[in-house]
Formats: sequence, structure tokens, C-alpha cells
Amino acid sequence: MANGTIAFDTLSTSDSVNTGVTKSIDTSYIFNGVAKCWANTEQASSYSTRDSFNLSSIADGGTGKTQLTFTNAFGNANHASTAMASNLNNFVGNDIEAAAQATTTVNLCSVDGSNSLEDASVLTSSTHGDLA
Repeated sequence: MANGTIAFDTLSTSDSVNTGVTKSIDTSYIFNGVAKCWANTEQASSYSTRDSFNLSSIADGGTGKTQLTFTNAFGNANHASTAMASNLNNFVGNDIEAAAQATTTVNLCSVDGSNSLEDASVLTSSTHGDLA
């Protein structure tokens, strides 16, 4: 059995269940619009990953600090990450005390309502950008 490549620029589907109208979308929109890495991790007790995509490892940078390492590198260090922590009144952002954002990593920190670093029981993140 030979393996091959399927190439197309537009994806079309019949939306007959809802409207009966054929709908199309440019495949570059799908490729450029999806997260290239996402993760559901825990900082608080086991420091583990529950589920992820394109994540090779997580590193504990201390209380409230996590470094995510991507399996496949981004094309440049200008990727965008968003994250959320589950603890009441927690906020997540880029860890500005860590090394600068790179093509293979992003550093996140979780802080409580008084801006003190705090480990989150659930830390979720999504990173968008172009892969190398």
C-alpha cells in the first residue's frame, strides 16, 4: 500500500443537515487559526500534565512558575500564549523574570489576587503562531 499526499486549497462541505447549502473555507484559515500547542497542567501537588498537544515537557520554576517546552519549535519567538488558572482570584501571565520567550519554550506564572505567586491546581494554556 502506497502512502501519498492530499493537497487542497479549499475545504467544502454540504451543510444539508442545517441549511442545505454548501459551505467553503480556505484551508490556510484553518491552519493559521488553530493552536499549535495547548496544555492542561497542575502546579499545586503532582506537577503533572493531564493532557496536551505539541508539549514535550513542563518544568517547575518555583512557586507559581511553569516553563512549557514545545515538541515542535515555532518559526520565531513571537508566538502568543493565553492561560488560565483555576484557583479563586488567580491570574496567569508571562513570567517576566524568566528567560525571554523562545521558539521552543514559553514561561508562565500564576499569581493570586494580591499579586503573590501561587501554584494552581489547574493551569491551562494555548499557544498560537507559525511552526518552524
